[in-house]
Amino acid sequence: MRLHRHLRASLSCLFVLAAFALPVRAQQSKIDIVATFSILGDFAKNVGGDRVTVTSLVGPDSDTHVYTPAPADAQKIAKAKLVIVNGLGLEGWLPRLVQSSGRNGTMVVATKGITPRRVEAGESGGDEHGGEADPHAWQSVPNAKIYVANIRDALIAADPAGAQVYRANADAYLAKLDALDREVRDMVAKILPARRNVISTHDAFGYFAAAYGVHFVAPQGVSTEAESSARDIAAIITQVKNQKIPAVFLENVSDPRMMRRIAAETGAKIGGTLYSDSLTGENGEAPTYIDMVRHNIRALTSALSG
Repeated sequence: MRLHRHLRASLSCLFVLAAFALPVRAQQSKIDIVATFSILGDFAKNVGGDRVTVTSLVGPDSDTHVYTPAPADAQKIAKAKLVIVNGLGLEGWLPRLVQSSGRNGTMVVATKGITPRRVEAGESGGDEHGGEADPHAWQSVPNAKIYVANIRDALIAADPAGAQVYRANADAYLAKLDALDREVRDMVAKILPARRNVISTHDAFGYFAAAYGVHFVAPQGVSTEAESSARDIAAIITQVKNQKIPAVFLENVSDPRMMRRIAAETGAKIGGTLYSDSLTGENGEAPTYIDMVRHNIRALTSALSG
């Protein structure tokens, strides 16, 4: 009898330990992903779902162009199963960070397969040697689909057991991006072609312009590190007046003073804030990529359709 009691007690202990162990094991089985900035992080969350834990080095409402990595970022890079980067020169600080982390694992360039937009000499952001690559490829929804496909394939390679989940999640998200692309095209069609001219802070919307037929002019180049000269600003003020450009837009990662000056000197209205290089926090206007694109096209339509 005493033996049976001991056996029952031992079994009870094993069941209790198993009950506590299962959640821990499930949590530990998640794939650790580091994305360089919030938009990539959102793509990774949509594809990875419950099988991944995603950390974005550059958080909401922060500027990836001028980011200064913290010592903890090297540790995050070193421990991650997968590191997702944009490429095209966006993360100039990344090579040194990776070197300091000692990482030699998988790095995924999310823009693989995208034809870079070149900013030619004489354009805003260009140089005398024939231009540079524009890194803001995500501003075209068709390009965003390439990002998602690259992230899906990288996750499948890193975690083959989750292949079916990653494919299903990616397919569902790609369908949402197809719907978003149609929505943007429908809304642009409501703007008269003569009014599809916009002034924005830095040259972040070139891929959007190419995909949807809205013309953007920016005092700064493709990086917010670029300085706008007095001559550049004067030329844009003249252009706004001559072309009767109806609106200028602020950006969530840029100093608004220059744009307010252009608006004041030209009579153009400030059409609101566009989200270019970063999402907002959960309670902001653009906590996800789809929210960001939808907010931007609604702001543009509202300002340019009048």
